[in-house]
Amino acid sequence: MKRILILYAKYGGGHLSAANSIQTYIEDHYFFNSEVKSIDCVEYTHPILSNLTTNAYKNMAKKTPRLWKKIYYGSKKGLLSDISSKFNKQMAQKIHDLFRKYLPDLVISTHPFATQMTSYLISKKHIDCELATVMTDFAPHDQWLVGKENCKYFFVSNDKMRQTLIDSYNIPPEKVFATGIPLANTFSYPFYDDETYNNYRLNKDKEIILFFGGGEFGLGQKRTVQVLQSLTNHLDKYQIIAISGKNKKMNDEFLKLYEKIQNPDLHILKYTNDVPDLMHISSLVVTKPGGLTSSESLASNLPMLITSPIPGQEEENAEFLENSGVAVWLKNDDNIDEVISDLLNNKDKLQEMKEKSKLIAKPNSTMDICQILLGKIC
Repeated sequence: MKRILILYAKYGGGHLSAANSIQTYIEDHYFFNSEVKSIDCVEYTHPILSNLTTNAYKNMAKKTPRLWKKIYYGSKKGLLSDISSKFNKQMAQKIHDLFRKYLPDLVISTHPFATQMTSYLISKKHIDCELATVMTDFAPHDQWLVGKENCKYFFVSNDKMRQTLIDSYNIPPEKVFATGIPLANTFSYPFYDDETYNNYRLNKDKEIILFFGGGEFGLGQKRTVQVLQSLTNHLDKYQIIAISGKNKKMNDEFLKLYEKIQNPDLHILKYTNDVPDLMHISSLVVTKPGGLTSSESLASNLPMLITSPIPGQEEENAEFLENSGVAVWLKNDDNIDEVISDLLNNKDKLQEMKEKSKLIAKPNSTMDICQILLGKIC
């Protein structure tokens, strides 16, 4: 019986989602010879600090994105990087108790803090286990690579990122795998399109635009509503599913827009568990370029219209996706109506984006990660 510990931190939803996806797959497919546990490494070591820093991150990304951008890039090198590394060494001492109790054979990290804590304990010979790091964006950040010599596996989202780790960070090629970012197991389930059309009262004769408007941070509310309003100018050809998420103000604005135009082909949702099913029948997704949502869109072969990326990691994601030909990045100084009209009226471009998404999609990411790891230790 192999003991597996998955460590994450709740700074953004992608790290937790990746951890959940991996845990579920292991429990479903390796229950006979493994035991798995998931822990928020920051909350475990310091619950109060976890709450404070998580809220600080959310507020900074939402209210002062330029400051977050400085911190993001500043933490790659120099003083901020040193502070982060020292902090994680101190936290490693506190999480050591968890390792002594659980005695993992393998640690899977979905956040750089978890990688640093585990790497430090390995370097001091306080623990004896293998470490695997699952990176959850489309470009590397130096904080993921602190203590890289003690990490046996790196799982990244794309081939270009794999080559960067090999060439720029001198990581041996046999340690780096371009498996993609872990996806929820529901993306591998059978799809029942007729049921989805019926459940959401959708018209089978019209193409669907899936619009993610809320996001975790509710970033750029005014502009987000402007984008949605511009999309509604094309309801003669498309129907729109607009999901506001946890952002009540955004939902209120969406409903105001619906009341204004009174068109049944605009569907407003607060939340849904059927994202994989809706992606499967959609022709375009409009979204912020978080690592998880972008990976889900690629797995669904969906062209992307990218809006309001968080400075730092999401802007790097947007750049990768646009350069790969699978997304159009609607920038702040762009004319919203022109960009949207040019895209929606160009069927050849949308089809080309769809075909290119097939080339870089990693629909079996979670399975591939687990098979690489558990095929070696079980």
